[in-house]
Amino acid sequence: MNWSDNAAREASRAGDYGRVIELARQAARLTQRQLGDACGLSQSAVSRMEKRGAADYNMTTLARAARHLGITPGLVGLADIGAAPATSAEGHDPVERRQLLAGVLATAAAPALGAVAPAHPDWGAEQADVLRVATSAFRRMDATVPARQLADTVQGHMRLVQSVAAQAPDQAARARLAAVGSEVASLAGWLSWDMADAGSARTWYGSAIKAARRSGDPLLIAYQQGSLAQFEVEAGNVAQGLNLIRGARRQLGNGRPVIAAAWLSVLEAVAHATAGDERASDRALLTSAAEVGQISGDQPPPWPWVFAFDLRKVAAARVTCGARLARPRWVLSSLDDATAALSSNHEKQRALLGLDVASGHMASGHLDTAFALATHALDAGLRLRSGRVVERARTFRRSYSSATPPAIVRDFDTRLHDAYL
Repeated sequence: MNWSDNAAREASRAGDYGRVIELARQAARLTQRQLGDACGLSQSAVSRMEKRGAADYNMTTLARAARHLGITPGLVGLADIGAAPATSAEGHDPVERRQLLAGVLATAAAPALGAVAPAHPDWGAEQADVLRVATSAFRRMDATVPARQLADTVQGHMRLVQSVAAQAPDQAARARLAAVGSEVASLAGWLSWDMADAGSARTWYGSAIKAARRSGDPLLIAYQQGSLAQFEVEAGNVAQGLNLIRGARRQLGNGRPVIAAAWLSVLEAVAHATAGDERASDRALLTSAAEVGQISGDQPPPWPWVFAFDLRKVAAARVTCGARLARPRWVLSSLDDATAALSSNHEKQRALLGLDVASGHMASGHLDTAFALATHALDAGLRLRSGRVVERARTFRRSYSSATPPAIVRDFDTRLHDAYL
């Protein structure tokens, strides 16, 4: 679409950003449903956004649609942080990726360059919005970019958040920026975990929880406790993980968003499966599925969730639980529902789930299929230098023993032996 088009410019100047989205969608020959599917929204949500007029917009929804359509952020009232259009990070060499990340960080830093914080009452909200858009971009890039290439940039982003927070003129602004800092710390923890640096990951997650408490946002506190719970369960500390999940539920109380309840139930299911408790795991999965059924498809996930949560995520969790319980029926019977997760653009998550599927085939005696799937997942993990994927591959390999392994197993062993990340 030609962004000098008068209709788009006039709609932007009038604050009718939905009209800008509509014009771009029509130029791209997309239906409302196609745009919604690409952005994790329902058709009706796209329709309401386009017809909203000069009203307040949900920034996350607007940013998703704008990124997918390649709209200049300024045309829809968003800060232009230099983020790339919504295309895969594949195809860029490491130097290009670093330049892209540096551009995002440098432009996001611009509001912090003044020595004195502006006095107007929306200062904290505006700064937080700009910084949060950058954080969300980094989170999305984690799907296809090695954590080691992101880690330094994310830690630099954390220093920027701290610098901006030091200029906050009042408690409300400090609370908003503490929330942003919490999310950045959580992302740094996730990246450390993916680099197999458990000590740093635990420190970052602890910092994320402390910052969330300073923000005073119960939803964010619960989210960060759940994130730490997920890490502890993977580290083998199941009891601690379950305690953190229970604490997150208490933090939210009975009025918690349905997506939070469904996510916590899935984390609980995986924890019970890791401990070998099939009945408790199954019960938690059924609870999560029931909670997902209450999620309205008309609205985007509430912050701090960036990705949608639906029944396909529950099916993927059942695959993981089945792999840990050595219940191939759970794994193989859930594959049709989990197909979307297995074909998602998040390569690291896809590789981890692929290893769980391989474990199901292994338990069923399908050795060739199991190691073919595991080899494909390991190759992705090595290419993205993901310590989580490689460690999960090692766990998978330990489940098989033979004095004379076949060629497909020996080939897998060679790849695993040469894994230096």
